[in-house]
Amino acid sequence: MMAPWAMLLIGLGLGGLIAALVLSAIVLRRRLQAMDAERVRLEQRVEQMARDLGGFRQSTVGMGEELNVLREQLKRLQDRQQQVEEQDPQTLPYNQAARLVGMGASMEDLTQACGLSRSEAELVLKLHAARKPG
Repeated sequence: MMAPWAMLLIGLGLGGLIAALVLSAIVLRRRLQAMDAERVRLEQRVEQMARDLGGFRQSTVGMGEELNVLREQLKRLQDRQQQVEEQDPQTLPYNQAARLVGMGASMEDLTQACGLSRSEAELVLKLHAARKPG
């Protein structure tokens, strides 16, 4: 038979062990609840980001389509401008002169190639120089 003090020590040891286990279970339960709440918060954040990404994607597609429309309009306007320039015989030498000035033509080049007078060639050169970024 065991001594009463030994049984008391064993009982106290078992009681302490049970208390430690209960306390550990409580701490673990709280940690699991906190982790579950954080998981829910993160899932909601991921869903919000997915919605935002969908909106950005849709906006990007819309801007791309609008850009294509604008490119087509610009192309039509450029074609129309060229047609108008080609149909007006009075502006043809000046348009050609402007293009030549853009390629670095001199006043003599303009008078010979476009049939402009010296003062007209000088004016075209000055207008073109005024348009160049400085």
